[in-house]
Amino acid sequence: MAGGNSNFLSGVPELMILRLLQDHEMYGYEIVQAIQAQSRGTLSFGEGVVYPVLHGLEKDGALKSQRREVGGRSRVYYSLTSRGVRRLFDLTDTWTATAQAIQAVLKGGAPSRPG
Repeated sequence: MAGGNSNFLSGVPELMILRLLQDHEMYGYEIVQAIQAQSRGTLSFGEGVVYPVLHGLEKDGALKSQRREVGGRSRVYYSLTSRGVRRLFDLTDTWTATAQAIQAVLKGGAPSRPG
């Protein structure tokens, strides 16, 4: 990950992986490349980050995997389960609310007072 607070951004790889797999199944290195490409190089998670997240999501039932031979190479393809779709929606809602709150603070201005 390029720059930033790694603790704050610790859930980002999981969110990105789930979102990418919502569109279609992918293998690990393909996910690494897609995150970097779609974020225009701003987010760069190596295989050492992506594979543990994939394995954890699979263990939690959010993903399923299938090994296939492609072009003479054996690859493990991951896809979302219904639990993974729900997790993606929950994480998206949380991230959106957090991003909106941060944006509100960055814009500044006087806070509204209740009552």
